[in-house]
Amino acid sequence: MSRGLLLTATGSGIAPFFPVQTQASGFYLPAHCFLFLLRLPILITFTFTYFAILQWLPIGSLGKKASLWAILGVPSIWWIDLQIDGVKKGSLATHHQERLPQPGSIIASSHTSPIDSLYLAAIFDPIFTASYPSTRLVHRISLLQSILRAFQYPQQQPPSSANLVELQDILRQSPDRVVAVFPECTTTNGRGILPFSNSLLTSPANAKIFPISLRYTPPDITTPVPGTYLTFLWNLLSKPTHCIRVRIAESVFNMTQSDDTTSSTDTLLDSEDGNSKNSAERKLLHKIAEALARLGKVKTVGLDVRDKAGFIKAWSVNLS
Repeated sequence: MSRGLLLTATGSGIAPFFPVQTQASGFYLPAHCFLFLLRLPILITFTFTYFAILQWLPIGSLGKKASLWAILGVPSIWWIDLQIDGVKKGSLATHHQERLPQPGSIIASSHTSPIDSLYLAAIFDPIFTASYPSTRLVHRISLLQSILRAFQYPQQQPPSSANLVELQDILRQSPDRVVAVFPECTTTNGRGILPFSNSLLTSPANAKIFPISLRYTPPDITTPVPGTYLTFLWNLLSKPTHCIRVRIAESVFNMTQSDDTTSSTDTLLDSEDGNSKNSAERKLLHKIAEALARLGKVKTVGLDVRDKAGFIKAWSVNLS
């Protein structure tokens, strides 16, 4: 991989894998240290209590959401800037509920931070899945696994022990739940949208797919580089507050299964390679990716999971 490709998406100047630089504390360092030391044991206690005890108790969806909001409240992640395509501010409570993910729908979310999964769980209580570039199938995972994946090395292949299924199978088994998908397959710093996995193409034709963009202020609680647990905790707990900017696009449907305009060439290529795409499928994924880019005010880039793996190797060499 060339040095130019390691640093940026070719021709765009976008570098989606570099860690976001944290602003120096300066004179506020004592206050930041105090906040960190005060919050860390509280966060550990709340997190352990939920994942070890509360999630296994019959406290219902509202009880689980309240517990997760308590965890989010420790680092003061309260100020949620929410905007929905086609909905005026203040009118959501009485109108337009259909523009939010409902049971039986799919969330296609950007992925930059462990907070992504925690926030989505606190709002929608979805079933989380792991997507991979090499297959259309997904791996159903827990909330804790989804959070930890934001710190892990990018995976091009699913684990051999993974029980791979289609999204439509998950919705068929759990019609009363929302399903969350991170189609980029790995985290970025929020400065670009990576090429999608084909997992969204296994969604049923009647399921709404909601592109959701999550961005953070300050942006240094993103984890584009794996293994940055301590840096993440410091940035999360030492700042007075954090803001999540949430943008939800208009839903789309996967009509590619019933598309009659697919050419015979596309069909032949698709049958030869289970991970290839016909023209209708490419248009669907492009539409969702462009929606995420528009919501996040960024661009789609050509760098993928393989490029990130190469970047991490080069990054590790530079640090050693």
